[in-house]
Amino acid sequence: MAWPALAGATVVAEQRGSREDLSLWYDRAAGPWVEALPVGNGRLGAMVFGRVAQERIQLNEDTLFAGGPYDPNNPGALEALPRVRALVAAGKFEEAAALASAGMMARPLRQMPYGAAGDLLIDIAGTAAATDYRRTLDLDTAVVTTRFASGATRHVRETFASAPDDVIVVRLAAEGDGRLDIDLGYRHPGNVKYGERSPEGAAWDRRESTDAGSRPATLSVRADGAAALLVEGRNVAAHGIEAALRYAVRVQAASDGSVTVDGDRLRVRGARVVTLVIAVATSYVNFRDVGGDPLAAVRARSTAAAGKPYARLRADHVAAHRALFRRLSLRLGTPDAAATPTDRRIAAAETAPEPGLAALYVQYARYLLISSSRPGSQPANLQGVWNEGTNPPWGSKYTININTQMNYWPADPANLGECTEPVLRMVEDLAITGAVTARQGYGARGWVTHHNTDLWRATAPIDGPNWGLWPCGGAWLCKTLWDHYEYHPGGEEGQAYLRRIWPLLKGASLFFADTLVEDPGGRGLVTSPSVSPENRHPFGAAVCAGPAMDRQIVRDLFGWTLAAHRLLGEPDAALARELADKRARLAPDRVGAHGQLQEWLEDWDAQAPEQDHRHVSHLYGIYPGDQINVRDTPALVAGAKVTLNTRGDKSTGWATAWRLALWARMGDGDRAHAILLGLLGPERTYPNMFDAHPPFQIDGNFGGAAGVLEMIVQSWGGEIRLLPALPKAWPDGALHGVRARGGVALDIAWQGGRLRSVALRGQPGAKVALRLGERLVDAALDGAGRARFDDGLRRQG
Repeated sequence: MAWPALAGATVVAEQRGSREDLSLWYDRAAGPWVEALPVGNGRLGAMVFGRVAQERIQLNEDTLFAGGPYDPNNPGALEALPRVRALVAAGKFEEAAALASAGMMARPLRQMPYGAAGDLLIDIAGTAAATDYRRTLDLDTAVVTTRFASGATRHVRETFASAPDDVIVVRLAAEGDGRLDIDLGYRHPGNVKYGERSPEGAAWDRRESTDAGSRPATLSVRADGAAALLVEGRNVAAHGIEAALRYAVRVQAASDGSVTVDGDRLRVRGARVVTLVIAVATSYVNFRDVGGDPLAAVRARSTAAAGKPYARLRADHVAAHRALFRRLSLRLGTPDAAATPTDRRIAAAETAPEPGLAALYVQYARYLLISSSRPGSQPANLQGVWNEGTNPPWGSKYTININTQMNYWPADPANLGECTEPVLRMVEDLAITGAVTARQGYGARGWVTHHNTDLWRATAPIDGPNWGLWPCGGAWLCKTLWDHYEYHPGGEEGQAYLRRIWPLLKGASLFFADTLVEDPGGRGLVTSPSVSPENRHPFGAAVCAGPAMDRQIVRDLFGWTLAAHRLLGEPDAALARELADKRARLAPDRVGAHGQLQEWLEDWDAQAPEQDHRHVSHLYGIYPGDQINVRDTPALVAGAKVTLNTRGDKSTGWATAWRLALWARMGDGDRAHAILLGLLGPERTYPNMFDAHPPFQIDGNFGGAAGVLEMIVQSWGGEIRLLPALPKAWPDGALHGVRARGGVALDIAWQGGRLRSVALRGQPGAKVALRLGERLVDAALDGAGRARFDDGLRRQG
């Protein structure tokens, strides 16, 4: 099935004008990895350092994980399950955790990490100290440019990752008297450690060895024709799972100088211009098949791309990128600060805040999502597609108790719905492997996955019971699928998409229909065993029954499944009755003795050991959900505010972004803005604008962008809310191309803190409920699918 077309996904480039800041720029080369600039085409990624004498291009390919296909299910899990449940029901939580650790956890206990594809180190002979240096990432073209002068020679380099040609392209040019003499070598990533921030004024244009310690015996670097260097290697083994993937990197050069390959080096001499076409592939076919031919793939892609003129490669790349990127524009204030290097803007974000940095942050997140998640690629992992070594933080895999889901919070609102397609394919895989875990581990129908997964679609609980024994990871991923439908519900393609996700929703619901248990205290149906990610309650463990997040997610899941059943006219009335009955019997959310929204079924919050815990799992129902909201459940919203005030505004990068989105959803724009300033500052944003957990995790970038959009436009509960959390710091601005549920795209402008205009686009005749403060206006789009309103929500034209 083709991915659904996006009604109203209009290119809005004509509305950009000169007032939108769309560049990250620096006046010196990158030192550590978190100063380099990312490019990506969904499948491939590269980090560009912009160094003068030796350029470093660090490579990634999205299937280069460790290990190979494996079955992690514990054969003793089903036998241990009733005993663990009994211990939980008896309040013997540490004993329950110990038994679950012995009998229910995955084998191996850890999943497979994502790995880097190595470095290309390009030595440029004769470059003296650089002057007039500038390094730029243009978000509108997705091209990294490095410019500097060395003596009488002006150097210009451009790097991009082409989606149409599926290669990375590096072009080096010399203008003036000089010529380019370059040597290119490959460096295996090994266990590269993440660099610290560079001290101000540090000289980072050092040469690095292509050896990087001992080279693996499986690695081969050799000529592949007269003008190409070929690298062949294998992935690494991990946690007892043998290496099963082969990978290949091929670099083909085109130049007006001479090109040769000498051993493991590609050499160019006497050139004005050198174009390097870089292809990377692995033998991965799917989570069960590693029989692909990476050598044939890289030869075909690099040869085809190298046969095109550079101008054509660049133009095709820019056109494909802009088809997605130019759908949305955002202006907050004026772009005066754009004349300051980006790292200095980040350093001053909290002490001298400027609205334009927030707008740039949103557009950078959109750039990162386009670059790390496109139809046909793997989903964006903990680091998108960018990772420096073979042992990254938290394995750089898919943490699905918040992080992967947060990666996709901005996708549909930011008019990038196609970028969710890799999640759909991953969930389809997980429904296969998760059915085995559901049957063998729980004796249940349907499918389940826990708090992490990897390239091999492992679904058993990992890491330990106090983190991994959480059964709602797959159910929460279903929200990404359902959200996409709500943003694009119309027409035959919307129906086709709904039919495709129906078995996934049904299977996830069947698992909980079979595994929910009655709370011994008579408070309703609950999950058991489970945890409230990743928080420990006061009794020495995290294992528990019926945490609030589980109840909220399962309530949503049953609701989506019932809605899909109705919309598709499915004939399974017995299933619908079962899900409706069990949904009604789920234990409700509660406010505790301290006025807080309870994280657990019991009123334990005030005694929990980490009062400032990074996770706010029980607030899922506010955002990204909407069960708890300012319109329908004000008492629960008040309880959520007590919780957030207790937890504090500052946390890890992604957790800070979640707090931002929560306060925005609850309508407190100034509180959300204060949190945003902390997120944009140097403690939570690296010089290259990557989110700092620390270390780097990309979810904070995506969650922060979603939170900013939520401050300007919200859509939930059948309404589109205009300027619902606009802070005093943003009195003037415009947002074009943002999307709302119901298949509507909006253009909105405001001045002096007041709405000036809003224009809607969508399906002809579509009904829309617009809310501005206390005012609610019901409207319908005209025969062309358009409507326009002024600052009083009066219809215009």
